[in-house]
Amino acid sequence: MRMLLPAVLTFFLTAAVGHAAEYAAGVHYETLGKPQPVQTGDNIEVREMFWYGCPHCYRLEPYIHKWRETKPDNAEYVPMPAILSDGWAVHGQAFYTFETLGILEQVHTPFFDAIHKDRIRFRTAKEIADWVPQFGIDSGAFMDTFDSFAVDSKMRQSRVMAERYEIDSVPNIIVDGKYRTSVTMAGSNDALIDVINFLVDKSAQERQ
Repeated sequence: MRMLLPAVLTFFLTAAVGHAAEYAAGVHYETLGKPQPVQTGDNIEVREMFWYGCPHCYRLEPYIHKWRETKPDNAEYVPMPAILSDGWAVHGQAFYTFETLGILEQVHTPFFDAIHKDRIRFRTAKEIADWVPQFGIDSGAFMDTFDSFAVDSKMRQSRVMAERYEIDSVPNIIVDGKYRTSVTMAGSNDALIDVINFLVDKSAQERQ
């Protein structure tokens, strides 16, 4: 048994080092030119930049949902719609309207499904307003909130942050305001979750 211990320890140490070495800056993730503030306090912020109309974002959604159920205790998920073109704005505005009305958790996945499964285009606020009453929200209340100053302010911030996060496509994940990764960089949806956890751990160590 004593002779086996060094071999066992060597195996686990090698595996740990190998796991860490799998994820390299410039390959699996990038460091932002300028770190951005986070809104999660002591927790490590994991911010997803997405667009409801993006099929890649839709395919990633169940992986993110599962990760949220098993994520590290020190990590906090923050979704943010990316407004990379005028055509994406109506969906971003819908997201912030859902959030302001307090129905985001209830509506987020069904809205994705309506676009990608039911093939509803949702090109206008009116089309979305006609869809939300099934969730107990009056169409008029939706329209009033959609056009509110609070939602407009969040839309402006989202446009600014997309530039600061240096993104030109979605989905992108920003960890702790300083690391950016994506499915493309990670290699697959499963691998992205591993890279996220790696960056959460790395960020936590760097905060100490």
